[in-house]
Amino acid sequence: MSQSNVAMQSQTQWTPVCAETDLVAQSGVVVWHEGTQVALFYVPGAETEVHALDNHDPLSGANVIGRGLIGSLKGELVVASPLYKQHFCLRDGRCLEDEGQALRVWPVRVNAGQVEIGA
Repeated sequence: MSQSNVAMQSQTQWTPVCAETDLVAQSGVVVWHEGTQVALFYVPGAETEVHALDNHDPLSGANVIGRGLIGSLKGELVVASPLYKQHFCLRDGRCLEDEGQALRVWPVRVNAGQVEIGA
């Protein structure tokens, strides 16, 4: 881990949102965090194994991203929205089909068996 990443980790305020055992491999789990639904995706073996994105689909207006399918497209790990099938990058939330659409992304980590979201 680089020194800048270590500094960011130490300055981030972390909030536990669920147990690590609540995560489902290759799938989404939705948690409530500071008044917002956040979709957590667990991808074992990936460079980053846990991702936290907004559960709210900007195209449909529905809270469904956590039910999307995880895959790889154009070299990126993505989640496909279950309604209109647009693909959002797990790393940065951008939509691969529409540059004007994106999901909010939170820093996330697993610490002592707890999944924590940073602010």
